[in-house]
Amino acid sequence: MLAAPSATCASFRAVRAASRKLAAPLSDADATVQSMPDASPAKWHLAHTSWFFEAMVLEPFLPGYRVFDPSFNYLFNSYYEALGVRQPRPRRGMITRPTLEAIYAYRDRVDAAVEQLCGLTPSDRISAMIALGCHHEQQHQELLLTDILHLFAQNPLRPAYCAQFSRDFEAGMPTPVSYLKFEGGIVEIGARDMGFAFDCERPRHRVVIEPYRLADRLVTNAEWMEFITDGGYRQPLLWMSEGWAKCCDGGWSGPLYWEKRDGEFWTMTLAGPGRVVAAAPVVHVGFFEADAFARWSGMRLPTEAEWEHAAQSVAPGGNFIESGLLRPAPARPGENGLRQMFGDVWEWTSSAFAPYPRFRPAEGAAAEYNGKFMCGQFVLRGGSCATPASHIRASYRNFFPPDARWQFSGLRLAGDDDDA
Repeated sequence: MLAAPSATCASFRAVRAASRKLAAPLSDADATVQSMPDASPAKWHLAHTSWFFEAMVLEPFLPGYRVFDPSFNYLFNSYYEALGVRQPRPRRGMITRPTLEAIYAYRDRVDAAVEQLCGLTPSDRISAMIALGCHHEQQHQELLLTDILHLFAQNPLRPAYCAQFSRDFEAGMPTPVSYLKFEGGIVEIGARDMGFAFDCERPRHRVVIEPYRLADRLVTNAEWMEFITDGGYRQPLLWMSEGWAKCCDGGWSGPLYWEKRDGEFWTMTLAGPGRVVAAAPVVHVGFFEADAFARWSGMRLPTEAEWEHAAQSVAPGGNFIESGLLRPAPARPGENGLRQMFGDVWEWTSSAFAPYPRFRPAEGAAAEYNGKFMCGQFVLRGGSCATPASHIRASYRNFFPPDARWQFSGLRLAGDDDDA
């Protein structure tokens, strides 16, 4: 069941306005530079999301629509082979023109055209594509923030993205961790037929899981400091072979952005440099690090089926982008049950990103959205402090390569039912 056209169009307006607000603190130079091949300039994110609506919604469905600029299909196509050749991803930072002002003009033109299409009472198919474009843009809103954080971390001045978006929270030691038991058995996971979900979240299906335990909160910075002090980054037996090679080649000695200042750990945040908060969840660690930490702890990472089975009993609320923190917050003491299941950090699972049984990709060019990436990636669950709240659900499957560290990614420990 799809949302009504009016609701879809209202969501479109809100999402587009949110992107503009996120980009407001950036200069044209901030928005143009690319800090590494895996990141993209903010200007590219703003243009690509508009290109998506233009190529996937307006050209196919709005009679008489003329593209804003034919060259944009080359500049701002991401990976859609069916829609033509494109600027190589590692060279997106070379797109110094068009200017940021021109990109905003492009967005205005696309916004007006989608509004016109909404006024024609779009069909279910068109409404579905607009909804897909909205959720696609919300993904890029988070990427815009993570990519800006990585860019500013390379700047010797370590500038703040927008200091007023953040506020301090009380320091202190983490609340004790406890493990909740789940009986397992034959359970259902995956998105139901009602409401929006990406194609990779369906179909809903049955899986068998053994009895397991899940930590009631995320792994904290204090616990990660113990891992570092105990030589976790120097013990090859804790690491997968490829992970150990990445650790050695990259000179990893802590999470991305961590550094020592006068004996204390500091890190880069969207509000600029700051001391690592011991009680807050560890963030900017890849799958290889998360797996090594779990092994060091005598535990393991949960499978995505275990995570989703547990999360289905929890309301999807938490520290999302709307909180304004833009960094993970400590777990609240005194709460019972699972905490921090949604928001704060994306949680690595031990599951490879693979198709569900009877998976069918979306139709047309959208078929390239998820299915082509089901190789060499691991699943993350739960959303982060940079994820829009309306974008997340228990069935959501995020995915990244196992050495990806610049995202807001962390972990929660799991174990078998006989683990201490």
